[in-house]
Amino acid sequence: MRLEVRLFAALRDKFPTEKRGMDWVSLEVGSTLVDLMKHLELPEDIPLIIFVNGRRQNENIELADEDRVGIFPPVGGG
Repeated sequence: MRLEVRLFAALRDKFPTEKRGMDWVSLEVGSTLVDLMKHLELPEDIPLIIFVNGRRQNENIELADEDRVGIFPPVGGG
């Protein structure tokens, strides 16, 4: 299956500069967000904010072909 993946802030570095944080990723049917995060080699030790098709989701959700996934690092500030 094919997923539209958008990475934000410091996570954007996972994709080439010309992609500007967005790319299409291919995974096996039945893959979850955990599988996607492993595929992208995202750090497991930081909490991430993840949206699938505009809705916040947990890591165990099974993905479907052409889902749109947005992944944000933790937000800080004050």
